[in-house]
Amino acid sequence: MIFVTGDTHGDWMTRLNSRSFPEGVELTKDDYVIICGDFGLWHDTKEERYNLEWLDNKPFTTLFVCGNHENYDRLYQYPVEEWNGGKIHKIRDSIFHLMRGQVFDIQGKRFFTFGGASSHDVQDGILEQDDPRINEWYRDYDKMFRINHTSWWKEELPSDKEMAEGVMNLEKNDFQVDYVITHSPYTSVLRQMDGGAGLYQSDKLTDYLQQIKDKVIYQKWFFGHMHVNKNFLWDNAIAIYEQIIRIS
Repeated sequence: MIFVTGDTHGDWMTRLNSRSFPEGVELTKDDYVIICGDFGLWHDTKEERYNLEWLDNKPFTTLFVCGNHENYDRLYQYPVEEWNGGKIHKIRDSIFHLMRGQVFDIQGKRFFTFGGASSHDVQDGILEQDDPRINEWYRDYDKMFRINHTSWWKEELPSDKEMAEGVMNLEKNDFQVDYVITHSPYTSVLRQMDGGAGLYQSDKLTDYLQQIKDKVIYQKWFFGHMHVNKNFLWDNAIAIYEQIIRIS
């Protein structure tokens, strides 16, 4: 079986415990839960290590695409491995990061994965770690800022190489997959969610995903990031957050 859910921000014990996810009790390591970004690989603390061990000990295997709230300095230190036709970072024995621009064969279904998204909570800027304003701004709840290599990484948006690899891998599959798993929405659905309010801006990633959306034949597209559960029937797309949906 394969399940999909939205952003967990490191709180896997709330989303995937046996009360919230009773189906998980009967699963095996050949069954999968896919998290649509903001998995929550953050700073290497005792608490995070404990929580990762807890997740790794669940009966199922956890897969995730990266979000805009990941520590990319850490994530990119994991060695790249091949798994089910695509590239992964193996975080634990049964916790895998599905890298950008890959096509995976999972239980006979093809999944195109592409993580990342622009942070929306940086209106006051990205500060360097030695910026003297940090202590003052931490006490000002109206300030919306991030700190480079502490709470923000430029790798939240993809490189040209990653985007080109995604197109290449889709071309190898004749631009046909069963599912698309991303963190960011594509531009046209982002505009639908914005409703003309101007809250969300398109960027190189949403525009890239729009090009993918317009060219690829797929059954269903799942994305996180927006912290809502909403079905876009016309596009066969689902914005997913707390829900856990079985897709196979």
